[in-house]
Amino acid sequence: MKALRRPSTAVNALLALLIVGATIWGVNLIRATSSGNQASAADVRTVAVSQGTVTKTVSADGTVESASTAAATFTTAGTVTGIKVKVGDLVTKGQQLAVVDPTDVQRDLALAAANLDAANDALDRAQAADTDTTTAENEVVSAALAVDDAKAAVKGTTLTAPMAGTVTAVNGSLGGSSGGSSSSSSGGAGGSSSTTTTSSGGFIDLADLTQLQITAAFSESDATALKAGQPATITWNALESAETTGKVVSVDPTATTSNSVVTYGVTISLPDPPDGAKSGQTVSVAVVTGSVENAVRVNSAAVTASGRRSTVTVLTSTGTQETRQVEVGLEGDDTYQITSGLTAGEKVVLPTSSTTTSNSGTRTGTGFGTGGGLSGGGGAPPAGGGR
Repeated sequence: MKALRRPSTAVNALLALLIVGATIWGVNLIRATSSGNQASAADVRTVAVSQGTVTKTVSADGTVESASTAAATFTTAGTVTGIKVKVGDLVTKGQQLAVVDPTDVQRDLALAAANLDAANDALDRAQAADTDTTTAENEVVSAALAVDDAKAAVKGTTLTAPMAGTVTAVNGSLGGSSGGSSSSSSGGAGGSSSTTTTSSGGFIDLADLTQLQITAAFSESDATALKAGQPATITWNALESAETTGKVVSVDPTATTSNSVVTYGVTISLPDPPDGAKSGQTVSVAVVTGSVENAVRVNSAAVTASGRRSTVTVLTSTGTQETRQVEVGLEGDDTYQITSGLTAGEKVVLPTSSTTTSNSGTRTGTGFGTGGGLSGGGGAPPAGGGR
């Protein structure tokens, strides 16, 4: 106790205590820093660069319809006296569908025939008298044309099927007017009871329900990437798990604008419709506009673009992060093709604030396979990651 009362001894004891405390604090700080670094490293989310197929698609809603339709309408106006079919009936090409009262046109035909006989008699007399027959010959020609017209009017009182198919609509009624329009057909049905085409529905509408196709309206930005022959995946809304494939048949050359929204109509073949597929059903269509096989690919969220420059952050084998410029080829739905700057097996860092989104909103299932998962403490992959 007497030694502690000496100033030098007290100072030395105090310094010893401070040294011990500083040592303990330093050890704890090192441990905390090491633990923090480990936690920080564990929070880094990475994805492996893999090799496989990169696919880009565009999508739209569509409708199932018949690939071959016809609208049959009377060519002679009159009162409908008979309708021989009903909705749902199967008909053959040339089968009688409906009739109108032929009384008036039959009378016109008889009068035209009598006028033709009279014109022929006048021509015979002119020839026998050895006079100018020009006028008589013109009268014969005019009367013959009138007979032809009258015969066509009589024939037009019977409506026949311009193609084989199913009756989808009967737009007239007994006792009503036939309308006196013409019939129109589409899909290469061929043949009809008239020669003038109309754009509206006919007295009776027909469709070949054994030949179906899809019509869809694509946005103007997506339509620019579409062309005939591209493969498409068609998914039914009403048929659970029903999916089939088709191809783009045609893209409308002109746009349709509705509520300031511009779309282009696209027709897609449906060679193998699923059981239960019917005209009028709604479907979702995804068209493949680009595909590269055996490509070096990476999750699109890992690529940062600035102007024409694209970069990724590579996690090196030593645990450091390296920013590297890459060249991007096809920008797929979930993955980007990397043409230079990366090799399969490398790991790239996913930005913590980024959420991967599909470029077109359509998933194709190519994903990453076994090489697309996340490592570290990132948990589940972000949207658009490996599937």
